[in-house]
Amino acid sequence: MPVILPVKDTMPQIPEDCFIAPNATIVGNVAMGNQCSVWFSAVVRGDVNYIKMGNKVNVQDGAVIHCTYKTHPTTIGNNVSIGHNALVHGCTIKDNVLIGMGSIIMDGCVVESNSIIAAGAVLTQNTKVEAGSIYAGVPAKKIKDISKELISGEIDRIANNYIKYSSWFK
Repeated sequence: MPVILPVKDTMPQIPEDCFIAPNATIVGNVAMGNQCSVWFSAVVRGDVNYIKMGNKVNVQDGAVIHCTYKTHPTTIGNNVSIGHNALVHGCTIKDNVLIGMGSIIMDGCVVESNSIIAAGAVLTQNTKVEAGSIYAGVPAKKIKDISKELISGEIDRIANNYIKYSSWFK
């Protein structure tokens, strides 16, 4: 069974249509939207501030979502994929975003809609990612504008696939 625990009398809010893997951990002030999934060994830890997730968010294997005490909650929009072993910390991720495997998004960052953060990228504190762009590297920088084909071919495809994958476990 997944670890789902209250912190200071605040229990995570998880709709019934979400999939939570048996060894995932979700604690504290976490509010998830519909059709979300939290995969194997992922951690969503709303103990020191809140974490709010929209609809169709998938938190893939080994990813960590956290926040910073009193200063930086974490807000994630709709149709967002957070890749394997990514770290999303005290930031804002808008709608239709792909966070690549092993990437790090630090406190105060804002990732605008229709964007991709490449695998292994590091967004240093307070980085603002332009809508419709791809950021890569360490530290991450804009490498190009995103095409409509990438929005539908990658961002939408991955988010929709994770809804399908989660149905296999229900």
